[in-house]
Amino acid sequence: MKLRGKRSADAQSRSRRGELAAQLTAPVRAFMATEAGSAGLLLVAVAVALVWANSPWSEAYTSLWHTEASVAVGNARLSMDLGHWVNDGLMALFFFVIGLEVRYELSVGALNDRRRIMIPGLAGLGGMVVPVLLYLAISPGGDAADGWGIVIGTDTAFMLGALAVVGPRFVTQLRIFLLAITVIDDIVAVTVIGVVYSGTINVPQLIAALVLGVVLSALTRFGVWQAAPYVLVVLVMWFATLDAGLHASIAGMLGGLLIPARNPSRENVEHAARRFRAFRQSPRPDVGRTARRGLQKAVSVNERLQTYLHPWSSYVIVPVFALANAGVDLRDGVLADALRSSLTWAVTVGLVAGKLVGVWGGAVLGTRLGLGRLPTGVGQGHVLGGGALSGIGFTVSLLIAGLAFKDAPQALARATVGVLLAALFAALLGWLVFRLAAVLGGQRDADLPRYLDRPVDPETDHILGPPHAPLTLVEYGDFECPFCARATGVTKELRQRFGDRFRYVFRHLPLPDVHPHAELAARAAVAADAQGRFWDMHDLLYRHQEELEYEDTVVYAIDLGLDMERFLRDLDDDRTAARVRRDAASAEASGVRGAPTFFIGTRRHIGPYDAETLARALEASTGEGSGATRAPAP
Repeated sequence: MKLRGKRSADAQSRSRRGELAAQLTAPVRAFMATEAGSAGLLLVAVAVALVWANSPWSEAYTSLWHTEASVAVGNARLSMDLGHWVNDGLMALFFFVIGLEVRYELSVGALNDRRRIMIPGLAGLGGMVVPVLLYLAISPGGDAADGWGIVIGTDTAFMLGALAVVGPRFVTQLRIFLLAITVIDDIVAVTVIGVVYSGTINVPQLIAALVLGVVLSALTRFGVWQAAPYVLVVLVMWFATLDAGLHASIAGMLGGLLIPARNPSRENVEHAARRFRAFRQSPRPDVGRTARRGLQKAVSVNERLQTYLHPWSSYVIVPVFALANAGVDLRDGVLADALRSSLTWAVTVGLVAGKLVGVWGGAVLGTRLGLGRLPTGVGQGHVLGGGALSGIGFTVSLLIAGLAFKDAPQALARATVGVLLAALFAALLGWLVFRLAAVLGGQRDADLPRYLDRPVDPETDHILGPPHAPLTLVEYGDFECPFCARATGVTKELRQRFGDRFRYVFRHLPLPDVHPHAELAARAAVAADAQGRFWDMHDLLYRHQEELEYEDTVVYAIDLGLDMERFLRDLDDDRTAARVRRDAASAEASGVRGAPTFFIGTRRHIGPYDAETLARALEASTGEGSGATRAPAP
C-alpha cells in the first residue's frame, strides 16, 4: 500500500491554476526517500518470513503469530493473537496515516482542484476495474471468486522503491502522478475491506463509532489544535469499530480523513516567529515552552501527526505486517500446486497486466476526451511504466487475501504466491517499459525543467548589483506573497556577504488565483521601472502587502516622486502587462510552480531558501559560470 508525503513545510505560495501545479518541496523529497528506503526493509522482511516459514523452525513462526496478547483496563479487556494485533491494530494505524494524507491532498494539496484529479482519477479507476475483470475471467467461480479484491491495491512503498531502481533518472512529476492515482486506490480499497470483507455488524457499536467521528470533526470547529484529543478519539473509535464487526482499517482511514489540514496562516507564522525570537533572547524553560506551542499551532494537526507517524509506519508497521503475512510454507508440493492453480495466475495477471492496461488506458481515455492533461514532463511511456509498477500490490493484497480466505488455507497460500509473483513480474515489466520508452520514444526524464529558460538579460531584467557579477540569484516572486516578502531580507544578507560578486535578479510571477492584487502590483513595479525606481517600488509593495489596491499603488508612486501622468499611463499600458506575462511564461518554461522560486545561476534551487543555504549553493555554483547563458541539462 502507500503512504504519501506531506508538503507545505517549505514555505511557498502556490497557484491553483492547472499550469502552475504544486512544486515538489524538500519534505516531499525526504518523504520519497523514506518510502524508497522502507521498500528495502520490506524485502528483507519478506525474505525472512519465507525462509523462516520453510525452515525446520516453521512451527515457531506459526505459533508466534497465534500467541495471545491482551490489554485490560479495569473490567474492559481486549484479547487477540499477535497476527490479529498486526492486521487489525497496526494496519489501522497504517490506514490512519493514509487517511491523513488523503485529507491533506483534498484540502490543500494536489487534489484540491478538479482539473488536477481527472486524469489520475480515471487512471486509478481503470487500474482497479480492469484487474478485477481479468481476475474474474481467469478464476470465474467457486470460492476463488471471493478474492477479487486482492488485485485492486498498490503498495506504494514497494512501487517507489522499484521506481527508484528501474525508472528514469529524474521522476519527480511521475511520482506525483502515481501518488495521485493511489489516493483513489486507498479510498476504494478500504471501502472494499469494510463493506465486503467485514463480519456481522453490531449496530450499537457502529453508531458509537459514527458519533465519535462527529466528535472528531467537531474538535477543529472548537479550535482544538493539540494532537492528543484527536488521537484519543481515534483510538476509542478504533475500538468501537472493531467491536462493531467492521475491519479496523475503516476506523483508521475515517479518522485520518476527519482531521483537517490547512496551509499555515500568516498570523500564526508571525506569532511563532515572535515567540522563537523571545526564546532566543531569553532561553528560559517557560519561554521555550511558549515558543514550542507557537510553532506547533502554526502547523495543522494533520501535518504534525503525519510527520510523527510516518517513520513508524514505514519502518515498523509495514515490515512487521510483511513478516506476519508473507510466510507461506511452500514445501510438500504447495508451490507446485500454486503454480498450477488458476487462482494464483488470476492474482498475478490481474495485478501485472490489469494494472498496466487499466492505468494507461484510463489516462489515455481522459486525455483523448480533453478532460485534462498529463503533468509536465510525463509521457505516455512513463504512464505505461508506472502502470506496470502499480502491479506491486503486496500490503493491501495480502491483507485482503487473508480476509477473503481466512478459512481456506490452501487458497490463501495460492493467493499469496500470486501476490509475490506479481511483485517480481511487475518490477521486471516496469524496467522493460521504461527502457523502451527511453530508447524508442526519447522519454528519459519525467521531471519539470530544471534550468532557467530565458538567460538573464541586463538590458531587460530587474537586476540589483553589478550586471555581470559572477554569482547570480534569480527569484520568481509575487508581491502579495508573504513568503516572498520574507525572502527579501535573505537577499539583503546575501548582498552584504558577497558584495560586488553578487547580483540579484527579480522576475514577476503573480498568482492571481491566490493573490488577487499581485498582477496589479507587478505592473506598478514595471511602471516605476520605466522611471528608474523599480527597487524603491519593490520595497514599498512588500512593506505594504495588505494595501495593494489601485489607489494604493498611486499613493506609493506619489511618495516616490514619480511623474504621475507617465506612471498612470505606463500602469495601464499593454506593454507593461506583456512584460509581466513574459516573466510568467519564462517561469512556466523553467519548471517554476510557486513563489518564491530561486535559481542559482541557471539551475533551479530546490529546498530551503534561508541565507545560509543559498550562500552555500551560490558558492558551489562558481564553477558553473555567471549564469548569463543557459546550461545544458545533464
